[in-house]
Amino acid sequence: MTQIGSNEPVSQLIFEALQERFPDARCELEFHTPFELLISTILSAQCTDERVNLVTAALFAEANTPETILALGQIKLENKIRSLGLFHNKAKNILASCKVLVENFEGQVPADLELLRDLPGVGRKTANVVVSNAFGIPALAVDTHVFRVAHRLGLAKGKTPEKVEEELKTIFLQEKWSLVHHLFIFHGRRICGSRKPLCVECPLTGVCKQYKEYNPGLH
Repeated sequence: MTQIGSNEPVSQLIFEALQERFPDARCELEFHTPFELLISTILSAQCTDERVNLVTAALFAEANTPETILALGQIKLENKIRSLGLFHNKAKNILASCKVLVENFEGQVPADLELLRDLPGVGRKTANVVVSNAFGIPALAVDTHVFRVAHRLGLAKGKTPEKVEEELKTIFLQEKWSLVHHLFIFHGRRICGSRKPLCVECPLTGVCKQYKEYNPGLH
């Protein structure tokens, strides 16, 4: 078991403790191709991965390429993703991105962060998720869970996801970026929740900045 309080760097202790706690940490969106992951990640905005997976299972059975998504059209695509919320804008961005992929990339998702960010509806987080999980390129996407966990642990002070990403990249080795992203998400979803963090179950209380601030007599 990882011992919090040893002479190892705090970042390494955190990484090892979370890896031990969540050995199955991975992308929880279900996909078979880079394009499916791109669409799933766009759809995941303000929605759970579980709900997205339910919707995309039906969607991808009928349309899982830019060409077949375009063939659906706005109204039909909206109806298929309506339960996810923000369906109008999501459908609009997905169709616009599919059009760019067909016209500029022969229907293939580019394995390039900046080219992905140029697609409609694709921000830095989505692009990082795609290059990391679809192409195995080291990246550290910062969503609400990663942002929250990084701040509570005292690893970051940035007020934007971009700033937090920069901070975390200076702390963790590049080859660990993708796994750090998954570990922090698993921790944020299962233990370090936004409203009621389960500190009694947390393996990181010994190095957690917020825990020490709230429990000064325990350290």
